[in-house]
Amino acid sequence: MSKPQVKILIIEDEPNQVNLMRFNLEQDGYDVYTAKDGEEGLTKAHEILPDLILLDWMIPKISGPDVCRKIRKSQDIKETPIIMISAKSEEQDKVFGLDLGVDDYISKPYSIKELLARVRAAIRRPIAVAVNDKLQVGSIVMNLKSYKVMINDIDIHLGPTEYKLLLELMKNAGRVISRDQLLDRVWGITAGIESRTVDVHIGRLRKALSVASDQNLIRTVRSFGYSLYKSN
Repeated sequence: MSKPQVKILIIEDEPNQVNLMRFNLEQDGYDVYTAKDGEEGLTKAHEILPDLILLDWMIPKISGPDVCRKIRKSQDIKETPIIMISAKSEEQDKVFGLDLGVDDYISKPYSIKELLARVRAAIRRPIAVAVNDKLQVGSIVMNLKSYKVMINDIDIHLGPTEYKLLLELMKNAGRVISRDQLLDRVWGITAGIESRTVDVHIGRLRKALSVASDQNLIRTVRSFGYSLYKSN
């Protein structure tokens, strides 16, 4: 299916990697732009306002992590989905990248099929819309005053912890949130609670949401955390 309006910026200094990604992304119908270092990448990002950025970790002038930090602080491009690509495959490196605000993380070497699938998923990332004290992602509506949640006009009954978890997932819809981030934001950094507790409450939240949707709205990213899908 052609996607001619979708602009993708590749920030990568290895010509072979750039050519491989550009060819396959263009074959898939995307408009592709490239930058060979972090400085050029930031300039182009502000100029073209891409729909997605593929960002290599090890790039000249400004590193991938620092580029990500600058993007997340920029008013015009702070919501742009970012997929970090890196030869660093250790779990702590991936968690570090996700904590920076990247939407996904791909370790080299990767398959083109995997890359294209991750690109499609990132571009579909839902946006949380807040209007009149209500937060909405797809058909999930959260009333921030009454603490009520509805999906497809069906009331969802949540406990206080599940409500807070859903709020964090909705505010960061489509982005992966680590268990440590959820522990910090929902329980407080000094709570002294094991990360397994997050999994238990996510399970309860999934069960509650399933009353109004047959979709699995919460995606598990193994070893890292969770993200929220957009409901139909």
